[in-house]
Amino acid sequence: MIERRPFESLGGDNHGWLNAKHHFSFANYYDPKRMSWGNLRVWNDDEIAAGTGFPPHPHSDMEIITYVRDGAITHEDSLGNKGRTVAGDVQVMSAGTGIRHAEYNAEPDLTRIFQIWIEPTKRGEAPSWGSKPFPKGERSGQFVVLASGFDGDEDALPIRTDARIVAATLNAGESAEYALGSTRRAYLVPAKGEVEVNGVRLNARDGAAIAQEDVVTVKALSDAEIVLVDAA
Repeated sequence: MIERRPFESLGGDNHGWLNAKHHFSFANYYDPKRMSWGNLRVWNDDEIAAGTGFPPHPHSDMEIITYVRDGAITHEDSLGNKGRTVAGDVQVMSAGTGIRHAEYNAEPDLTRIFQIWIEPTKRGEAPSWGSKPFPKGERSGQFVVLASGFDGDEDALPIRTDARIVAATLNAGESAEYALGSTRRAYLVPAKGEVEVNGVRLNARDGAAIAQEDVVTVKALSDAEIVLVDAA
């Protein structure tokens, strides 16, 4: 089962400095049919104007993954962490018992990110933050694990939940497979390009809610960059 969610159907608001689209109910956007997908709670498609960003604000008990599509995001938090994550790379914040953070676009041009929230398996743990580069060449033609709560994914950033975030870059005509398993759910978004997912066509920034599929096969109809969350 694959449900295409066209980019044009997403909720959201344009705040001037922030143009946000929401794949799931968030802020002022509410759709009872789009509350979550398994333990995946939020997938925001954010465009952040140069020299602006999210001022310090709190979170608790949530795994927050930021995938940078274009530009870069600069992070600061109440633990004293500071870092800059550039396009194609990922940062993970485990909010745990509580953390305050700010995310700024300190670049001269627009920054585009996917912000993904996943419910943690365990609550009340100490907060943490991490960032890691994932050169696109290493995921050319195949899915590579970016962040994971699964044993055996040692090269990925750790998250405290039963989920995995993977990404792939495909040239037009190339295909990549992800072994999901029929009891799992996945949510897939092409950051760039047009693809077919088990025969269902997606345009850039469309969402695909996937269930009861043993294997997810993605074929690139044009040069594409794909992000997928494997959710409980």
